[in-house]
Amino acid sequence: MNRSLIILLGALAVGAAIFACSFFAARHTTVLCCAAPADDLNWLRLEFHLSAAEMAHIREMHEGYLPKCAEMCAKIAAKKRELDSLVGPGTNLTAAAQAKLNEIAVLRAQCQAQMLQHFVTVSQAMPPEQGRRYLAEMKRLTLHEHEQMEQSMSGASGHEQHP
Repeated sequence: MNRSLIILLGALAVGAAIFACSFFAARHTTVLCCAAPADDLNWLRLEFHLSAAEMAHIREMHEGYLPKCAEMCAKIAAKKRELDSLVGPGTNLTAAAQAKLNEIAVLRAQCQAQMLQHFVTVSQAMPPEQGRRYLAEMKRLTLHEHEQMEQSMSGASGHEQHP
């Protein structure tokens, strides 16, 4: 009976220790997260090891670019609404709908060009190696988004498409 009591008390002590460690680790993490307010550019500072001065300059560029980005997104959204009203429940693609698709494509190309220019500018504000790495990643994420689909649909990836 003595041995069972010792095992039970030992298990309780281990459980309490695990609980205490978990509690204090969670509390520490919460304090760290609350101490640093949400920062959508913090990943950039951490990933590319940027100084406070570099981050301040990049943050200024980012905040200057955001209105241009929002304006372009609003233009694209408006054209898409126009396209939706032209297509409606119809079963044929009208000349007006095709023209609207072309307008959307032009806006998207302008958007990509603006984005790429912004990424180039930001990369130039970084130390050279980090700037090259940043620009390569931003190009991968934004410009090559549809590349896999295009390759698979064109047969370039080795997959043939049959009508």
